[in-house]
Amino acid sequence: MKGKRVIAGILLVGILAVTLTGCENTDSSKKETEKPVITLGSDNYPPYNYLNEDGVPTGIDVELATEAFKRMGYQVNVVQIDWEEKKELVESREIDCIMGCFSMEGRLDDYRWAGPYIASRQVVAVNENSDIYKLSDLEGKNLAVQSTTKPEGIFLNRTDERIPKLGNLISLGHRELIYTFLGKGYVDAVAAHEESIVQYMKDYDASFRILGEPLMITGIGVAFAKNDDRGICEQLEQTLEEMRQDGTSLKIIGKYLDDPEKYLEVDDLGY
Repeated sequence: MKGKRVIAGILLVGILAVTLTGCENTDSSKKETEKPVITLGSDNYPPYNYLNEDGVPTGIDVELATEAFKRMGYQVNVVQIDWEEKKELVESREIDCIMGCFSMEGRLDDYRWAGPYIASRQVVAVNENSDIYKLSDLEGKNLAVQSTTKPEGIFLNRTDERIPKLGNLISLGHRELIYTFLGKGYVDAVAAHEESIVQYMKDYDASFRILGEPLMITGIGVAFAKNDDRGICEQLEQTLEEMRQDGTSLKIIGKYLDDPEKYLEVDDLGY
């Protein structure tokens, strides 16, 4: 009988432990769902923001935002947006912020910014057998860009004396289309963030050649509406800087990009 009582006691302790653990998990989940939600808008832009095999948003920006806002006491809801409508969406508060490899250069007066938290090169890519080797070789050529992106403005405005006059500048609504146009020979070159081009080549086994001379090196930031005075933007900037200093950002970026240290060299960007 004594042995049976001991066994019964052990079973009771086990049941209580499982019950208490279940309660703790439930309480933890409840606390998480009770956190205020930040709605982050981005388009599909690997390796910064894209859907994984399970249809869940992932990427550099998704992981950085999730960790940063968690530290700030928020949970993040990442939504796919039409990139051309980003400014209207954030100003109407349909989304709280824009975070999708978003260049701050030339847009400092358009938004309230947290950043830069990453340094990125805007570059030109061509097919491997192309006779284009430097920016001046683009004279009279056809080039594709994603609409409303920094490269579009660079080639439209031509304020940089290195930028030649193109034959045609083709602006397309989606990132993937510019690479399809290049691969099929519809254009001679494309211009985009270097990380985006490298990721596309990995994903689709494409063979492009990136010109050695960058269009520019720009800072990537998180954009809030200009009149957003909630203080979230300023808190996010401080938190992202803390993550850069404590190695969290390096660890996250290193999961997606080689030589992650170079992407964190933001101190000399002049913002």
